[in-house]
Amino acid sequence: MDLHDTAARLGVPVEDVERVHRLAGDRPSAPLPAKADAPAILARLAVRPDDAAEIMEGWPDADSPLWTPELRWLLDRSIALVRADLGGHGWLPPGPELPRDRGPAWRHLYVYAYLALVDVVLAYHRDHDIADAVSWATLADLGRNLAVDRRMNREGWPVMQSWLTLHARGSLYELGRLQHQRGDTTIGLHIPESGPMTPEAIAASLDEARAFFPRHFPDEHYTAFSCGSWLLDPQLQEYLPADSNIVRFQQRFELDPYEEPEGLDADVEVRRFVFRTLSTPLDQLPRGTVLQRAVIDHLKAGRHWYWRRGTFPI
Repeated sequence: MDLHDTAARLGVPVEDVERVHRLAGDRPSAPLPAKADAPAILARLAVRPDDAAEIMEGWPDADSPLWTPELRWLLDRSIALVRADLGGHGWLPPGPELPRDRGPAWRHLYVYAYLALVDVVLAYHRDHDIADAVSWATLADLGRNLAVDRRMNREGWPVMQSWLTLHARGSLYELGRLQHQRGDTTIGLHIPESGPMTPEAIAASLDEARAFFPRHFPDEHYTAFSCGSWLLDPQLQEYLPADSNIVRFQQRFELDPYEEPEGLDADVEVRRFVFRTLSTPLDQLPRGTVLQRAVIDHLKAGRHWYWRRGTFPI
C-alpha cells in the first residue's frame, strides 16, 4: 500500500500513518461484534442513545459506502496496534486524529476499534479472575467519554481516543470512586466524572485497590499510589475551603518537584475538566461554583495553573 496516498486520503500527516503501519505490522486484528448484538453492548458500555444511534448509523458493514479502503485499513490496523500491547500501561494513541466532521465512520472509527477489543480485554480480565462487575464498570467509561465529547461540541475526543486504550488493554480498573492504572511501581489514580470526591468514597476506593491488585496481579509489586493532575496544584488552596474535597484529596500526596509536562497545558486541562469547553471565552464561562470562579479569576489575573505529580504510600 502507498502510505503517502493513504495519509492524503485520510487528511492526516504521513508520519501518523507510518507510525500505525510500523506498530501494527502484520499483527492480528479482532472482529467487531455482530451488528445485531451491538445495541445491547453499547447499552452495557453506558453509551447514550444519541451516541449509540450515530455509531449504528456508521457501522462498518461490508457494503457500507461510508467506509473507504483507507478507513477500513486504519480501523483494522488500529485494532491490531492496541491488541499487540495487551497488558501494557503506557499512553498509546491508537492512530491519527481524524477530521470527524466527515461523518459517523470518521467520527467514531476509534469507537469501533474499542468495540472490537471488548471481547479481547474481557478474556484478559477473566484470565486474571476479575469480576464481570469490575470489567463492565471499567469499560463503561466509553459512554461517559462520548457524552462528555458531545457536551464539548466534539472538542474532547482527540485525548479520549488515546485514554480509552488503557481500558482496552487491561491497564485501568474502575474501583468505586477512582480509576486505578497499573504502572511500574505505583498505581496511578484518575478521577472520573462520577460524583463528589468525598474522603469516604476516596478511602473506600483506595482500600479496594489495596486488595484488588495483589489478588489479580500477584507478580506486580506496588509501593505507592500516584497521581498527575491540575487537581494537585497547591494554588487551589488559595481559593477553596480547607475542608473541601479537593483540598483534602491534595493533602494525601507528597508532591514531586515541579517539571513542565511535555505536550500538556494545565490551563487547557483545567478548562477541559471544569467547564467541558476549550473555546468559550473566559467572560462567558459559568461562575456557579467556587471552583469555577477560582479557575476564571486565576486566569483573568494573568496567572497559570500547573500540572503537578504526587505520591503517597500504599
